[in-house]
Amino acid sequence: MTHYLLPKRDLTFRLRGTSGKAVLLIHGMTGAPGEMKFLAKRLHRRGLSVAAPLLAGHGVDEENLLKTTWQDWLGSVREAYRALRCDHDEVYLAGICVGGALGLALAAEDPSVAGTAVYSMTYRYDGWNMKRWYSAVAPYAEPFAGLPLIRKLSFVEPYPFGLKDERLRDGMAATQGAVIPGALDRVPLGAMAEMHRLSDHLDVVGRLIHQPTLILHAQDDDMSHPRNAYRLKKALGGPVELHLLDDCYHMIHVDRQRDLVGDLTADFCGAPPAPAPEPRRVAEPADA
Repeated sequence: MTHYLLPKRDLTFRLRGTSGKAVLLIHGMTGAPGEMKFLAKRLHRRGLSVAAPLLAGHGVDEENLLKTTWQDWLGSVREAYRALRCDHDEVYLAGICVGGALGLALAAEDPSVAGTAVYSMTYRYDGWNMKRWYSAVAPYAEPFAGLPLIRKLSFVEPYPFGLKDERLRDGMAATQGAVIPGALDRVPLGAMAEMHRLSDHLDVVGRLIHQPTLILHAQDDDMSHPRNAYRLKKALGGPVELHLLDDCYHMIHVDRQRDLVGDLTADFCGAPPAPAPEPRRVAEPADA
């Protein structure tokens, strides 16, 4: 049994919808549920219930994260999915990066998953903004990630932090990445090695995933090249819908095209059309 600390306050959230369908929103590695709130509001407006769990080992610090494996993270998703499935006819999964990979891993083992949306799939950090030494060295460091000194080495996600939106990324820079409660601004190599193991696991079990999958990826992803999206599509056994977005970077669910991400996801889940905005009422002028 893995022993890790829980954050001092509950970082999870849930919104009840009206359609009988639900989406479990899964944050990324070193992230936290708060990063899914933009997407949650968009989906909820389309009548979908949404819930965002906290992955095991997240929400505290790097040391806490390093006590867990990708199987522990998957356990968090599995538990949250079962709770949501109890009172919804259909439950979809949607996640950013590692979160999307975890959703697919659950879909491979549980045929009751209605479908999975994967944002910015990352087998390896190979986008245009990742340092060459990282892309070249990190995969070879994986066999030694169990060694304490190697495992604890970490890197700071470089500017522009996966964001094309200048306002958002400047806010990240001003707060040193501490915008989302519980999110970390550094990625330890030990956690990165778990990401590699999880993504390689998908290559093995991908053919077992017969549910539909939605893959969304930025053409200009600064952290994960679109080749990752195509590799994932090739690995899956079910129908795949793939879209490349043209005005965002890695964090597509919070960046400039976040509304499009929400709408494509809602359509994928079969959500009802968005309600039309109520017409604004203009007060009649008072009689003179």
